[in-house]
Amino acid sequence: MKRRILTYALVAMAAALATSVPLMAATPAPVTVFAAASLTDALQAVGKSYTARTGVPVRFSFAASNLLAKQIEAGARADLFVSADQLWMDHVARAGFLVAGSRSNLLRGRLVLIAPADSRTRLRIAPNFPLAQALGPTGRLAVGDPAYVPAGLYAKTALTRLGIWPSVEGKLAPADNVRVALSYVARHAAPLGIVYETDARAERGVMIIGIFPESSHPPIDYPAAIVRGAGPAARGFATYLGGAEAKAIFRRFGFRTF
Repeated sequence: MKRRILTYALVAMAAALATSVPLMAATPAPVTVFAAASLTDALQAVGKSYTARTGVPVRFSFAASNLLAKQIEAGARADLFVSADQLWMDHVARAGFLVAGSRSNLLRGRLVLIAPADSRTRLRIAPNFPLAQALGPTGRLAVGDPAYVPAGLYAKTALTRLGIWPSVEGKLAPADNVRVALSYVARHAAPLGIVYETDARAERGVMIIGIFPESSHPPIDYPAAIVRGAGPAARGFATYLGGAEAKAIFRRFGFRTF
């Protein structure tokens, strides 16, 4: 009797193992994407759409492009890198961490001046416009840190070309990434800020005062590339990012596509 029970138990265990192995094998490996913080909402929507279509999970790490580039250089595990500017993608490429031929421009954005949603401040962006005066004696201009954050670098270039950087350089509230700068304005910690249009559209606590002329700064392009050592699913998601379905989602969030 005991031998019969033991036999039944062994048969049941074998059957359970036989059925669990195919299930484990059928679970696809996830794609890990390092992406600029300004892409948070749009890329999460794209990732959900891709997973629904393919079953492949997509994991994101959002931060300032400079921080992500340095993490990749330090050996962090990533399959794709999507930067908010060309400079930090160039940095990763020079360090030899990109798959040759996988880099392409994915999106383009615009730079805007914002204020809290209930603000009465009105300014027209033009050469020598009175931004410093609008900040008042103690107000700060929320921007990504212009020393390294792409949004801050674009802001510094635009304000320099418009002739007003010297008047506001000492009135900055520098942030680690553009989403933090956005939050400063939304929380009334800063009366004005400079962010990407897509970020401003995603935050009800701010309003757009004006759009910076594209001639005032380099094109705000988002390049994407596969990272060296990426898993086999990376190319599939990279291809999807440039396809019609993903482009439609990006445009819904205010990005222009190539």
